[in-house]
Amino acid sequence: MLVREQSSRDSDVDYGRRLSGVFESLVRRKQVDSENVTRENHHQLAKKLSTLDLVAIGVGATIGAGVYILVGTVAREHAGPSLTISFLIAGVAAALSAFCYAELACRCPSAGSAYHYTYICVGEGVAWLVGWALILEWTIGGSTVARGITPNLALFLGGEDKLPVFLARITIPGLGIVVDPCAAILICIVTALLCFGIKKSSLAQTIVTTINVCALLFIAIVGGYLGFRDGWIGYELPNGYFPFGVNGMFAGSAVVFFSYIGFDSITSTAEEMKNPQRDLPLGIGLTMLICSVLYMLVSTVIVGLVPYYALDPDTPISSAFASYGVQWAMYIITVGAVTALFASLLGSILPQPRILMAMARDGLLPSIFADINKHTQVPVKGTIITGLFAAALAFFMDVSQLAGMVSVGTLLAFTTVALSVLILRYVPPHESPLPSSLQEAINSNLSQLDGDNLETDSNVIGDSSGSSDKGNTMLSYPLIERDISREEKRRKTAAWAIALVCIGILIVTFTASAKYLPSIPRFISCGVGGVLLLGSLIVLASLDQDDARHSFGHRGGFACPYVPFLPAACILINSYLLIDLGLTTWIRVSVWFAIGALVYVFYGRTHSSLVNAVYVRTDYVDEICCSSNHVA
Repeated sequence: MLVREQSSRDSDVDYGRRLSGVFESLVRRKQVDSENVTRENHHQLAKKLSTLDLVAIGVGATIGAGVYILVGTVAREHAGPSLTISFLIAGVAAALSAFCYAELACRCPSAGSAYHYTYICVGEGVAWLVGWALILEWTIGGSTVARGITPNLALFLGGEDKLPVFLARITIPGLGIVVDPCAAILICIVTALLCFGIKKSSLAQTIVTTINVCALLFIAIVGGYLGFRDGWIGYELPNGYFPFGVNGMFAGSAVVFFSYIGFDSITSTAEEMKNPQRDLPLGIGLTMLICSVLYMLVSTVIVGLVPYYALDPDTPISSAFASYGVQWAMYIITVGAVTALFASLLGSILPQPRILMAMARDGLLPSIFADINKHTQVPVKGTIITGLFAAALAFFMDVSQLAGMVSVGTLLAFTTVALSVLILRYVPPHESPLPSSLQEAINSNLSQLDGDNLETDSNVIGDSSGSSDKGNTMLSYPLIERDISREEKRRKTAAWAIALVCIGILIVTFTASAKYLPSIPRFISCGVGGVLLLGSLIVLASLDQDDARHSFGHRGGFACPYVPFLPAACILINSYLLIDLGLTTWIRVSVWFAIGALVYVFYGRTHSSLVNAVYVRTDYVDEICCSSNHVA
């Protein structure tokens, strides 16, 4: 009986330890400087990108062919002539995330992008979730874009029957599956291009993005000329500039917000930039500015040329020009759409092997994804694997129904990046992980530091005459302890305030999206969440930001303004859009996350580079590393 009770207690203890180990693995955080990791590899990514390359990559990844269709759909169903203001509001909302990305990209330049920032500031569990969601985003996004090129290419050639036989879509008898060889071939071409090196890839992206931008400028200039020549009939409507009201304009902003997704692909090339502290903020800022101006110019012209209710939902721009007798413009517009899709395809496949490389470096994925080719200095194996998978998906599946899943990865990344900025400013990690191989250096350095502290304390006590040791201790330690306790109290208060900000945002966004609830409970719940959110923000704003933020990661570069209000607004907007994606999308995403959880539990958690890491105060890391190098 006693043996049974003892074995039962031992099993309970083991179970508790396993649970504790799982929780610790979810919250463990990696070191800031990715250069310490890349030095261990034989080869590194080539630092060849300039600001111009970044802008080409960012604009190409952001401006897809969606703008050629989106203006008609949103104008007809939501915004009407106020479509330009919808694009402006969406651009401002996207700029909030861009500000947060710019700061973290300067502090922690790494190919891991949002995954890397989240791993440093939040923890391994959430970072894995973000990385796994980004893998889904880039894979489905690339496949969707590739399948969209075929009909546009057929339109340019004069119909699908004009396509070469090896590029035409074929329906497999009995299965009803429509295979798309053109999409698969295009992905293979882009994959091969990316394997030749980042500079050649950026050059190709610059060429196709320039053609796309020229097509959009053609639409704005020629369309503006037609509008001034014949009068802007689209704005001369009896129901005014806001036919669907202000709510319709904001609903249109929520839809067109997703047309700004893509600028985050810039941050995945952080390790390949010549000067990331200068070029990253400039690249992100110029990308957002160019995209916003082009979107607003095109939308202003198109809704002015034709009344919003007369726009063709499938080909709004071509039909608008055709109504003025400019049918030949269709060829220029189609060229712009095809090049936009190609640029978006390249921008979708480029970041994915770099995200996989960052996760493999940390041990969360097999090491094959971390291999960098010594000649081209890019992750060739990871690029080929992801390219083949995306090509197979585009060949066999019509992934347009899964397009909503693409937004989950981006919005989740935007949310965690904004949260990471709050953590960086108020409660930055004060401990850094070091490999267990440095245990001897860690022990010797810490014992030496402790000895120095004790010697200093005894000197202070010995120098004071006419007082007992107890009195000197009361004179020496209380000020230090008071400063430490004050700092710990500030950190705890800030951590609770950040947590309550997130809880308040979740309450507000869930309540706002729950339209099935009666109005009174929704109003009460929204009020409680709003009070909690505003109160926590006021507390957070009244606290001093942590001084350690100045030495966190790489110094210099861009600093996000209006903290904590700007990151909180970013979290609020992205959380609402995440919740508003719909139940069907979340069910599909949950299946992908469940697969990711199994991969993490059975592989990532046990192979993580932080499994046997020893955490020491960040102040001691440089001394310990120098000491270990000196001994070696």
